[in-house]
Amino acid sequence: MFDTLTDRLTQSLRNVTGTGQLNEDNIKDTLREVRMALLEADVALPVTREFIEKVKAEALGQEVLKQLSPGQAFVKIVYDQLTEMMGEANQSLNLSAKPPVVILLAGLQGAGKTTTAGKLAKFLKDRQKKKVVTVSADVYRPAAIEQLRSVSNDVGVDFIPSSSDENPIDIAMRAIEQAKIKFADVLIVDTAGRLHIDESMMDEIKALTAAINPTETLFVVDSMTGQDAANTAKAFNDALPLTGVILTKTDGDARGGAALSVRAITGKPIKFLGMGEKLDALEPFHPERIAQRILGMGDVLSLVEEVERKIDREKAEKMAKKLQKGGAFNLEDMLTQFEQMKNMGGMAGFLDKLPGMSGSGIQQALEQAKPEKEVGKMEAIIRSMTIKERRNPDIINPSRKRRIAAGCGMEIQDVNRLLKQHSQMAKMMRKFSSPGGIAKMMRGMKELQGGGGGGLGPLFGGGAEGADGGQGRMPGNMPLPPGFGKKR
Repeated sequence: MFDTLTDRLTQSLRNVTGTGQLNEDNIKDTLREVRMALLEADVALPVTREFIEKVKAEALGQEVLKQLSPGQAFVKIVYDQLTEMMGEANQSLNLSAKPPVVILLAGLQGAGKTTTAGKLAKFLKDRQKKKVVTVSADVYRPAAIEQLRSVSNDVGVDFIPSSSDENPIDIAMRAIEQAKIKFADVLIVDTAGRLHIDESMMDEIKALTAAINPTETLFVVDSMTGQDAANTAKAFNDALPLTGVILTKTDGDARGGAALSVRAITGKPIKFLGMGEKLDALEPFHPERIAQRILGMGDVLSLVEEVERKIDREKAEKMAKKLQKGGAFNLEDMLTQFEQMKNMGGMAGFLDKLPGMSGSGIQQALEQAKPEKEVGKMEAIIRSMTIKERRNPDIINPSRKRRIAAGCGMEIQDVNRLLKQHSQMAKMMRKFSSPGGIAKMMRGMKELQGGGGGGLGPLFGGGAEGADGGQGRMPGNMPLPPGFGKKR
């Protein structure tokens, strides 16, 4: 998401770095580029126009801080305005009401409401520790009720049955009573969608909303529809007391115009982003973090939270202790690392949150390299080995290599390549576990990224500063203003 916008904006903002002072002449061309970047990202024209005017007024009207260069100040202004446009800070669901808290999902057909209902149920169950039940009031779409039943079973929450010959209001009222009996904390109501906004659809959902008075009425919209997403959200907001928006399919949206337009047009906060097909691919929307990603600064806070949530801590600590005691990094450890990376959403999901690693260029390079496919091959080779071979790679002689290759349908060259990569990883792990290992790794990363630190400092503490305490940098060696990468 935002790959194209990131590429254009970071390129445009380089034009003002290193200038002696900000004035109308030297920011005019940059603002024109920023305007074109936003419009190409399918941001609504009124939103783009207002954004440009605010940036221009801030850039020309403020006294530039002494410790910042004018270029840094301009980047800070753009960052602040992007954050403000998207809503300043994350607005969480109101779960403090008398249980069961009723959450109503509304939207057009095909936006992904039913799948989102399952994702939201899993999010509330796993991260908020709530007892969740679901019900489908979609009596029109074939198999809609069965789909929600299946999704609910997959995420491990109770499903309240309904049938297509019932009235949606009767379904919802009965579901509220059953949720009380089950002592549920939250009831998620999935509603019927249409292929377009029509009067009968709006009348039905208005009546349903009035009857059950939900605590949260969330509009679910496909982000890939761009400006139409914002316009449709406005139409629903005019008809319903919306409390927030969930953007779906954002993993397939390289432009990101919907995320930048919805809040400004509707005045309602974006509360969640659907980031993929898996049922755990729902993330809270943090405007300040999204602004950092748009400007190529990464999203380290989300990455840290994801690591905390998805990495098997017991396995990680066990391996760390082994390495600290001088133990060898073997092929079983390598297999564990592959599994942990898959839990993180693969290489693409990991790199997308690292500073300087977003943008279409990185994504295209990843697509060409096909890292997930290569990892799959290496996993197959390791699984073809005996336990003894995995724990003692040095014993793998030519005859063992032939047997391993035959067992997984690979060539001996593939086995050799794996063993070479394992040897390189083992060396890196030894450096990491030795005194001063983190500093050595940081120096290596800085060398790989051209010596600027790449803004990787937040991974090891120190906000957006480099490993040596210096100023972190954006892609293209552009410095970041102090304070970026820290929690707001």
